[in-house]
Amino acid sequence: MYPIIIILVILILSFLRQINQYERGVMFLMGRFQKVKEPGWRLVIPVFQRMKKIDMRVIVSDVPDQDAITKDNVSVRVNAVVYFKVKDARAAVIEILNYRDAISQLAQTTMRDVVGEVELDELLANRDEISKRIKAIVDKASDPWGISVESVDLKHIELPEDMKRTISKQAEAERERRAVIIKAHGEVAAAENMAKAAEILSGSPGALHLRTLQSLNDISSDQSNTIVFAMPVEILKAFERIGGKEKKTVM
Repeated sequence: MYPIIIILVILILSFLRQINQYERGVMFLMGRFQKVKEPGWRLVIPVFQRMKKIDMRVIVSDVPDQDAITKDNVSVRVNAVVYFKVKDARAAVIEILNYRDAISQLAQTTMRDVVGEVELDELLANRDEISKRIKAIVDKASDPWGISVESVDLKHIELPEDMKRTISKQAEAERERRAVIIKAHGEVAAAENMAKAAEILSGSPGALHLRTLQSLNDISSDQSNTIVFAMPVEILKAFERIGGKEKKTVM
């Protein structure tokens, strides 16, 4: 009696299949879909039943480098990474043979098509927008397979060497243009300040002399400087007026 019970227990245990929390079991009965099993221990009768487990976690798939031509006829190599997961285990088993390969192939063709619809400048400047467009197309196309695409990220865009040199020269020319504009603005501001200072000095008696003395004091602080002092015309005129007054007093 006991050997028979032990044999039955062993047989029952051999029929058990464990479905983990992150999995779902697609059960077939005599080749026909029966139901989707939830996580836990499930009894699968050999010959009559078969169960295929599907991972429901997010899957990361690298999209290999793809040669593409932009709208303005520039050849580029792009690659990306796709994040997706199974939302319908039944469809992922019944509707598609290998959903991982299918998503990879679909992402490759979609990426080439979308890159061909934009110009190079837009591709480089709006990488996030291009990724969202690819994601929307792949997600819609994979809906019948029970797949949900979480995101698509363009990782790298490789340009031809001659195009890299052209972009580098363009960036250098743009930096030079900005530098010239900034320098011109500085010169205009300096000229305006100098004009204001000249107007203030000319309108205040003795201000020019004080400024001259201040400049001489600044220069004389360095012993290595040689000062050539030019007598301002205003000072000479002042001496002339003083001399004229003295002559009148003597007379």
